[in-house]
Amino acid sequence: MNLFNNIEESLKAIQENKLRTILTALIIAIGITALVGILTAIDGIQASVDDSFASLGVNSFTIREKRIQGNSNQQGRDEKIYPPISYTNVREFQKRFDYPSQISVTTMVTGNAEVKHRSQKTNPNIQVYGVDDNYIITEGYALASGRNFTPFDLENGTHVAVVGHETVSALFEDNANPLDKEISLFGNSFKIIGVMEEMGAVGGGGNADRKILVPVEKARQLATGSALNFTMDVLISDVGNLEAAIGEATSLMRAIRQDPIGSELSFEINEKKSLSEQLGEITGYLRVGGFAIGLITLLGASVALMNIMMVSVTERTREIGVRKALGATPLRIRQQFLIEAIVICQLGGIAGVLLGMGIGNIVARFMEVERFLIPWVWIFSALLICVGVGIFSGYYPAYKASKLDPIESLRFE
Repeated sequence: MNLFNNIEESLKAIQENKLRTILTALIIAIGITALVGILTAIDGIQASVDDSFASLGVNSFTIREKRIQGNSNQQGRDEKIYPPISYTNVREFQKRFDYPSQISVTTMVTGNAEVKHRSQKTNPNIQVYGVDDNYIITEGYALASGRNFTPFDLENGTHVAVVGHETVSALFEDNANPLDKEISLFGNSFKIIGVMEEMGAVGGGGNADRKILVPVEKARQLATGSALNFTMDVLISDVGNLEAAIGEATSLMRAIRQDPIGSELSFEINEKKSLSEQLGEITGYLRVGGFAIGLITLLGASVALMNIMMVSVTERTREIGVRKALGATPLRIRQQFLIEAIVICQLGGIAGVLLGMGIGNIVARFMEVERFLIPWVWIFSALLICVGVGIFSGYYPAYKASKLDPIESLRFE
């Protein structure tokens, strides 16, 4: 009896026990559905992020204050406190930095403001930022309606504001147009000139939907009596010049801040990852978690399959004895049961892949992913895992069958 005869016998045995085959394959299908479904859904989340934030590249860096170093409670050392980046510093940098780029200036006025419009008011969790006209571009935001700040707004510190989606929802009724309406902030009236698109909690620097942007000059007026700390985002036109631009920016800021050569910098320059990359790291962890859940489910399915194959060996003891009496070697007996286990796993795997792909795409549709996702990597991985599960689950029953004594097997009732 050759290998092809063995395959034929295995398929015949599977066909003769349809109900058991279907139930066993269903166990495997559930595990593969969990594996492929979760990973497809995660791919959908990543695709949604990539589509939404494609405009955010890695060709930018951030200049910010130096974070506190040291610990006053360790060995009597004092914390190293660096002076904040001032408005004078950023203006000087904007004048002298000569790389083709867009530079945005940002300062946070407060993170717990309360905003009013007539009788409506928000929770005291609104973030107020002073920004320039490049801020929306470098942060990758978009305006749902209205306009950005003009040079006149920035130079004169006019009472205008660009607001986030959540702020609009809290202050205005549904379908109400907030443009050109007045809101009250710090006892001052501001006219809404723009509304940012809804971003959710993924907006950089906190929840973008709770932000209110005002001209940076107006922010300086609002913060009278308190020192503001400024941050600059530099978007380089050519990503190939990024490293050189960072080096130039470091030298320029060292000169502006008058940091002695060889001393520690009093500021930080960080290459800015795109938002899609940041979320890509998160979805990477989610993939690992989803893969682990799927494998645990498949482990339970493999134990169930092994149990069913053991029952099958017991039921077919007499058949095994007949085959051995006719000259079947232990190798051929092992092959037959291993092939049965692998085929059952593949049937379950194919059903699980189709179900998982469908469920994953339904979840992706809720994430507003328009295209149909076919995760080829996970599909082939799942089918390979099914082969592994079939071998793992079928080997011991196959080994036990191959070791049966033909005389005792023929006597089995």
